[in-house]
Amino acid sequence: MISKESASKILAEGLKTGADFAEIYIEDVNQLSLGLDDSRLERAVQGNDRGAGIRLFFGNLVTYAYTDVLTEDSMLEAAKSAASAGTSSGKNQVIDLTEKKSSLDFDIKKSFDNLSIDDKAAILNQIDEVGRAHSPLVAQVFGRYMERSRKVWIYNSEGLYVHDNRDFVEMMMGVIAQKDGVLQRSFMGFGGQVGLELLDNNDPIEKIKEAADSAIRMLDAKPAPVGEMTVVLPNGWGGVLFHEACGHQMEADFITNGASAYANKVGETVASPIITAIDDGTIAGRRGSIRFDDDGTSSQRTVLIENGVLKEYMWDKVEARRVGRDTSTGNGRRQSYRHMPMPRMTNTFIDAGEHDPDEIIENTKHGVYVKSMAGGQADITRGDFVFNATEAYLIEDGKLTTPLRGATMTGNGPEVLKEIDMVGTDLALDPGMGMCGKGQSARVSVGQPTVRLPRVMVGGTGE
Repeated sequence: MISKESASKILAEGLKTGADFAEIYIEDVNQLSLGLDDSRLERAVQGNDRGAGIRLFFGNLVTYAYTDVLTEDSMLEAAKSAASAGTSSGKNQVIDLTEKKSSLDFDIKKSFDNLSIDDKAAILNQIDEVGRAHSPLVAQVFGRYMERSRKVWIYNSEGLYVHDNRDFVEMMMGVIAQKDGVLQRSFMGFGGQVGLELLDNNDPIEKIKEAADSAIRMLDAKPAPVGEMTVVLPNGWGGVLFHEACGHQMEADFITNGASAYANKVGETVASPIITAIDDGTIAGRRGSIRFDDDGTSSQRTVLIENGVLKEYMWDKVEARRVGRDTSTGNGRRQSYRHMPMPRMTNTFIDAGEHDPDEIIENTKHGVYVKSMAGGQADITRGDFVFNATEAYLIEDGKLTTPLRGATMTGNGPEVLKEIDMVGTDLALDPGMGMCGKGQSARVSVGQPTVRLPRVMVGGTGE
């Protein structure tokens, strides 16, 4: 995006007032978004966003300035602005930049150009037609298509230069079913850090049928019972509970400021001995995968919890420097060039266990099976959570029986993690639609096998 000579000059400008570390982050983003509602293409947006951020470290003081003009002069001005916090008079430095290559292969097999915008819109129209024809109970259908190409360049005063391409495709679809004044919604979606081969491996027509069937089943659902009971969470999307109620507490900024239940507990038992939890940014095709994080650190696989014992936190450069660590874990992520990176998860999941998923249901005398989950809330500091089930079933004598609606789950993540008593063999990551908000948004994946929580407070309107 800029020459090494220009990058070296900009970095040197940032160091002139006493900074001990300087960094340039450049990105170029192209995105297409299509949306269909009520059988009409309501949204078609295509655009580009590009710019650069200059970050300087004065010990643990960090300054930042950014520009949306990618010229040497504009970036030099941003470097001067960030350097204005310094008080000393530095000397000119010559920074020799060497490109660092990644060994990770996130191959794109079919480029976004393989289909025209009209072809992509036609897929949404087909989703609408099939969804409406699936049943007279289907009242509304909607669909979304998004493709995003994000190119990133990072240069720093330690001589590092890295480049990363992050291409994403995602589709989301849903229906509203209606009967006797009752409305039920169901959503399906899939995505990943891939090209249009995503559509070869996922059939949007089958997905809209699944969404319609789910919404229709829930039209006859009974109100969820109320009280403390056993809950079985599904593989894949069920991992959002760990992500929200536990994973965030293992991000280093919450650790260093003492706002986490896991602070100063490395080496201690913090979960059931059948729980191993991992953050892995190296998995090909996954939404949270990165060759390099937004500090320029190589992505890696980090075991957070092993057999119930806390092993590691997720670090970025800032928090690692704060505590005197030599390395981060490659978890520095930012929403855009307008933001500084912070510790964030990538692809975070509970690892597979030893129980057959059917065995988990069969060994549950009374409880609730959550087939799919919608949004929820979690207090990152304490780990308290409230999650909503969009499709759930009563478990009676080891069998799934009555469909339930209006079920919510309330509890404390760190406590629930200690009580999990069955973990399935069926590890899966989510379908590739995860977004995480923490002041900044980031694409992530969550996952887990089927797991059983012996005691969770279930809320509903039934008895």
